[in-house]
Amino acid sequence: MNDRMSWWRVIGPPLAAVGLAILVASVILLMAGANPFVAFGNVFEFGTRLETIIQALNRATPLYLSGIAFAIGMRMNLFQIGVEGQYILAAFVSAQVGASIGPMYAPLHVAIIVLVAMAVGAAWAGLAGWMKVARNVHEVISTIMLNVIAVSGVVSFLLARWSIENTSLDTRLADIPTTGLFPSLNPIVELVTREIQRVELYGFILVAAAVGVGYHVLLNRTRIGYDLRATGANPSAAEASGVPPKRTIVLAMVLSGAVAGLVGLGDLLGDQGFYNLRFPQGLGFAGIAVALLGRNHAVGVAFAAFAFGWLERASGVLEVRGDAPREIVTIMVGVIILFAVVAYALAERRRRIEAAAAAAAATTSERDESGEVRIE
Repeated sequence: MNDRMSWWRVIGPPLAAVGLAILVASVILLMAGANPFVAFGNVFEFGTRLETIIQALNRATPLYLSGIAFAIGMRMNLFQIGVEGQYILAAFVSAQVGASIGPMYAPLHVAIIVLVAMAVGAAWAGLAGWMKVARNVHEVISTIMLNVIAVSGVVSFLLARWSIENTSLDTRLADIPTTGLFPSLNPIVELVTREIQRVELYGFILVAAAVGVGYHVLLNRTRIGYDLRATGANPSAAEASGVPPKRTIVLAMVLSGAVAGLVGLGDLLGDQGFYNLRFPQGLGFAGIAVALLGRNHAVGVAFAAFAFGWLERASGVLEVRGDAPREIVTIMVGVIILFAVVAYALAERRRRIEAAAAAAAATTSERDESGEVRIE
């Protein structure tokens, strides 16, 4: 029963938030003169197609990694908003390294690209962690600053110098050889269903799943995870019990940055195969919403990432069929986040009431016949 209630506290608030967001969006559609039943019916019909689901999974993969990267910091009460700069810089450097080393043994080539991306992300986030413990610079200030330096400084400066000449006049790096690309999962999907048309399921989704499992195990089954959770819950008590707070802060930032370095690799190794000015941006900030909706839980973040990815991909049919403006999805996302915060506050309040009641019941059971509490 307790496990069932625990899982419901993770997935219940997001489901309630989505339901309320649909209700609010329906009212807005009615006010705009559109039929919400027709609009949502078309979205559902288009969104349940195999190709749309695959596109949603591809979109959810970087959102999930971004959400996990932010969640690692949040478990330490660190508002790590530097994921944006970390993943863009990591994708840029790893793309250059992957293209420079040339064709080689495929697993080794992919491993080098992945490790370089993780190292760059970890180093950039670790710099913010060092500034916090050494100079008491708040992580929000340092990560915002490092985002600007990474994207508008380092990447812009080096892209102009490392770019190759091409007929499309696109400012871009060289192509990563095919040995450095992540294979598609379409052959596996097509073993159990029909042939997929015009889309590829990125194999990097397996890496995202492994990161989620690793995140859960690290936080709940290791001493490092205990130190992170203890320091985030009560820094003074954690320090008194022997947990070094400064080292734990830097470690949390480094781990968060390492995961952030993976955010852009799904698109880099599964789709484009090179870095250019049109490389996807905004995934780092979107990951904040994903983590908040998923309550920083590995499973909850997965639900939130897929929900956002599915809404983004399935909503394209609204403009095509003229049912409603596509911006209705942006409104829905905002409402989902708002209601999720409210739902989590209510769920947390209920949890505290239940915990207080359980503590009171335990205290009562310890009373002896004379009405005194036995202290053992």
